[in-house]
Amino acid sequence: MSDGLSTKPYLVRAIYEWCADSGFTPYLAVAVDHRARVPMEFVKDGEIVLNIGAGATRNLLMGNDMIEFSARFSGTPRQIQVPLSNVIGIYARENGQGLSFAKEALPDQSGDTGAEPGDEPSPPRGKPQLKVVK
Repeated sequence: MSDGLSTKPYLVRAIYEWCADSGFTPYLAVAVDHRARVPMEFVKDGEIVLNIGAGATRNLLMGNDMIEFSARFSGTPRQIQVPLSNVIGIYARENGQGLSFAKEALPDQSGDTGAEPGDEPSPPRGKPQLKVVK
């Protein structure tokens, strides 16, 4: 028996719609790895926060596996692609309300973890923290 579909993409879309209906700006917090196509010059500590509001994006597609859109960064148009597994939160800029998700284990880009046999992975360092960026 399978676990069925993930609820994450549905919850992300629900918070996005709630933000739009409430007149709020939806921000997406993303853990960046080799699969995420984002402007790397704006990545801090392996994460980026993206404004995904209707006024900031074009051709926004929020699928079950990927979020894709076009946006301008410092006046330069960029195509953004974020796997849903990299999304660590979605919230309203104006009041911080939204949802955060546990950081999923992201695959290593090289396939080599650098760990010696028998090494235990370090445990996560607590709940992800979101902060309002103005």
